Amino acid sequence: MYGETNWALRPGRPEDVEPIAELRAEVMREDLARLGRYDEHRVRQRLRDGFSPAHTSVIELDGAFAGCVTVRPDEDGDGLHLEHFYLAPGTQGRGLGTAVLRELLDRADADGVTVRLVVLQGSAARRLYEREGFRFESEDPVDVLMVRTPRPRAAGR
Repeated sequence: MYGETNWALRPGRPEDVEPIAELRAEVMREDLARLGRYDEHRVRQRLRDGFSPAHTSVIELDGAFAGCVTVRPDEDGDGLHLEHFYLAPGTQGRGLGTAVLRELLDRADADGVTVRLVVLQGSAARRLYEREGFRFESEDPVDVLMVRTPRPRAAGR
């Protein structure tokens, strides 16, 4: 398990786009291929086209690049949209994703905002999101839209 001291979020920078695009291609390959949607160029270009350093955080583990996450205001302005949440394969399954997600959700809860995300059909990541309070909202043959309403702050927090 990852303790709270060996990982950090740092603000995204324009030069992060290519390492993040490569990570996206690597971690999404299996799920996209299963869905018949993997395209070697498109998987990277979609990230490049929508990359926003201002809304992206790079996840560092012991000071090294370990992943990323983007949190944007929803188009309607009443919540947040979590996207591009990728962890390097060697860091997965040991609690880092849970720790990062909980920190982001604590911030959203403090602000009283709803968080939405899209996860690919059949993705193992859906279990993480469900454990952290996300619920099914809608789906299509490729994507599942999930939503999490803010949790009330516990007394003394």
